[in-house]
Amino acid sequence: MSIQLWLNLFIAFLWMQLNDHWSTLNFFIGYLVGMGLIFLFRRFFAQPFYLKKLGAAFRLFLIFVRELVSSGIFVIEQALIPEPTYKAGVVPLRTKLESDVELTLISLMITLTPGSVVLEISPDRKTLYVHAMGVPDATRTVMKARDAFEKAIMEVTRG
Repeated sequence: MSIQLWLNLFIAFLWMQLNDHWSTLNFFIGYLVGMGLIFLFRRFFAQPFYLKKLGAAFRLFLIFVRELVSSGIFVIEQALIPEPTYKAGVVPLRTKLESDVELTLISLMITLTPGSVVLEISPDRKTLYVHAMGVPDATRTVMKARDAFEKAIMEVTRG
């Protein structure tokens, strides 16, 4: 965990201790004071301001929720029609992600969206093999989701 976050929590608890009043509101005020101090002295830290990564993680979460809802709607539509129109198949997806954490994150996010499962990662760690519903149409959708996930994951992991 970032030293900046630990320092901010320490400042918040110190604020509560100095005010001699332990409450959620007093902790929140101390946290905001600590955040302001860390922001003012951010040039003395080796890492960028920690809220930047927190914002990137929140954007990644929102992208995941958007993809989850849109693919869920597709799966529900296909389940409700009498004659399914989709054709399932395996789609190879090239990726720019490199580390184990990045590959695990994108694999989990693709697998958690309905209608797609990551079957394997190639030995060179550059290709994900995804089983997806609606292969002719889903290939474009899965690639769009992969691009959005990749960009957001790189913002979180690489900063």
